[in-house]
Amino acid sequence: MFPKKDHRVQAAAAGLSYVGGYVINTYKNYDSFLQDKYTMLPAVIIICVAVVMFIIGLIGCCATIRESRVGLGLFLVIILIIFIAEVAAFVLGFIYREKVKTDVQDTMHIVFQKYDGKSPESGVVDYMQEQLQCCGVTNYTDWATTQWFNTTGNNSVPLSCCKQDIKNCTGHLNEPQDLNTKGCAEKVEYGLQNVLSYAMLVVLGFAIIKFFGMLSVCVLTCKREDNGYQPLYSGVFA
Repeated sequence: MFPKKDHRVQAAAAGLSYVGGYVINTYKNYDSFLQDKYTMLPAVIIICVAVVMFIIGLIGCCATIRESRVGLGLFLVIILIIFIAEVAAFVLGFIYREKVKTDVQDTMHIVFQKYDGKSPESGVVDYMQEQLQCCGVTNYTDWATTQWFNTTGNNSVPLSCCKQDIKNCTGHLNEPQDLNTKGCAEKVEYGLQNVLSYAMLVVLGFAIIKFFGMLSVCVLTCKREDNGYQPLYSGVFA
C-alpha cells in the first residue's frame, strides 16, 4: 500500500509558492535597477513547480498509484519533470546571482544620472536611500557627478541621504556626519543575492527530496514485479 500524501504535496506547493513569490516581490522593489528581467526566471519556475504540485495534490495522484504500475510510472514521470525544473531553477539562480552585481551597478548609475527629484524613478531612488540608509551608488560623493547636483548648485545631496535620527538635515556635503555615506549598490546587491541564495537552498532541498522520491518509486515498482504483481486494469488506472 502506498500512503496518501496529498496534504504533504499541497504543503510543499504552498512552501514553494511562498519562496517564489518572496523572490519576485523583492526583485520588484528594485526592478528599476535590473537590466536583465530574466533574473526573475528562477522564481517563475519555482511558482510553476508549485502549481503542478498543488494540482497533483488535488487529483490525489499518490492515491492512484497503489494498484497500478501504470500509475507508478506516471507518478515517476511527474516527479522527474518537477526534479528537472527544480534543478533548472537552481542552476539559473546560481548564474543570475553572479550577474546581479554588474547588472545593479550599471543600471543604478544610469538611474541616478536621470534623477531630477520629481519623476517616478527619482521617487524610487529616494525611497531606496531612505529604506536602506544609503546614499549614491558607491558612496555619497557620487551625487557630485549627477546633472541634478550641478543644476541645483547648492552642493547638497537629496534629503533622502540624511540619517533618520538627524533633525534639520540639509544634505550639504560639508556636513557628511549628517549623511548616510555608504553607497546603495552594495546593499542592493547583498539583499538580492541573499534572497536568491535562500531560494536556491530551498529548491535544492526539494530537488533532493524528489530524487529520493524517484528512487523510492523505482524500488517499489521493482519489488512489485519481483513479487509477480499483476494489476487489474479498469480504464487507465487499476
